[in-house]
Amino acid sequence: PKGTMAFTGKYEFEGDENYDAFVQKIGLPSDKVEMGRNCKIVTEVVQNGNDFTWTQHFPGGRTTTNNFTVGKEADMETMGGRKFQATVKMEDGKLVADFPNYRHTAEISGGKLVEISTSSGVVYKRTSKKIA
Repeated sequence: PKGTMAFTGKYEFEGDENYDAFVQKIGLPSDKVEMGRNCKIVTEVVQNGNDFTWTQHFPGGRTTTNNFTVGKEADMETMGGRKFQATVKMEDGKLVADFPNYRHTAEISGGKLVEISTSSGVVYKRTSKKIA
């Protein structure tokens, strides 16, 4: 069936749009801003039905993992390392989560992981290519 296991895989950062405007808008500290710029983040997703493990591997060995079930509240961590609770929803094959100061969507499009974060009208788009 469509949408089953669609997200599972390993994806490497390929490019982004509007990074600076977005991180400024969400108030990311400047050291984190530099760390994230053109950062070859590898995103590893394991999907088991509605259960997800979403891990980001940063150069230098730091990782962030969010575990969540679609439709249930979960403990999450932001780009800047802030902890919060969110309920991830599935809308038209996209994962949608409301972070404290931005809305995040993720979808698989043309074999790539496309993530879009929106904060007060600023749209940040990140594309990652599948490597495994």
